[in-house]
Amino acid sequence: MQIIRSVSEMQALAAALHAQGQIIGLVPTMGALHEGHLTLIRLAAERADAIVVSIFVNPTQFAPSEDFNKYPRELEADVARCEAAGADYVFAPPNEEIYPKGYSTYITEEHVAKPLEGVSRPTHFRGVTTVVAKLFNICRPDLAVFGQKDAQQVAVIRKMVIDLHFSVDVIVAPTLREADGLAMSSRNRYLTATQRVEALAISRALFKARDMVAAGERRADRLVAEATHILSQQRRIRVIYVALVSRTTMEPAREAITGESVLTIAVWMDDVRLIDNLVL
Repeated sequence: MQIIRSVSEMQALAAALHAQGQIIGLVPTMGALHEGHLTLIRLAAERADAIVVSIFVNPTQFAPSEDFNKYPRELEADVARCEAAGADYVFAPPNEEIYPKGYSTYITEEHVAKPLEGVSRPTHFRGVTTVVAKLFNICRPDLAVFGQKDAQQVAVIRKMVIDLHFSVDVIVAPTLREADGLAMSSRNRYLTATQRVEALAISRALFKARDMVAAGERRADRLVAEATHILSQQRRIRVIYVALVSRTTMEPAREAITGESVLTIAVWMDDVRLIDNLVL
């Protein structure tokens, strides 16, 4: 497996792969890879000939008060994980390759990105759309694989792909969970044992809403109220939002529509920010 550090080298490789008729699959990550990421790599390998995993902790999607500096960086271990999962290339550029001195161009999606995360993290998606657009232009993928856990991110990227005419097929893999239900996340490693137990209230709230829908309850206010009640019983959890929304537009939904509505949750677990969601 090859590790690529420069933009020009990655662009040359992508051109060569396309000239050979190969389908390029991209898995964008910020590293600190867990089994959830590895399932994205394996899914890409089922559909593409050449698998590129990008590893880049993107500074522009972090607010000044967020955890950019302490975000885990373990490139050597991540490269080994990528190779074991079937990746062919790791694109791991230094910051100055992606944002050279004098960089001043950003991409902003102005509708899907506004609610939910857009309220509590107003600069976040500008950083996400900018870096993903750059990765698309650098790696030239035919398909890119993202995880459902970041539901709003997926919706924002899909809208960007449509609006800016990227020729990239966006594939979404289901959220991978630990045996006890907690959604896999690189930030889970921040949790103490006690926090880890309390964090299970997030998935319990989502599963309760799923069970309510299966039993015939579809009203958004009742689903949100029950999920919020479950979360509020944990003393370390502070709810940022609980909302039933359209999975494509992120607009509020009055009732759950099968396959179209997503219940999405963001909380502070003490000083650790966690998100999760479930398509109902």
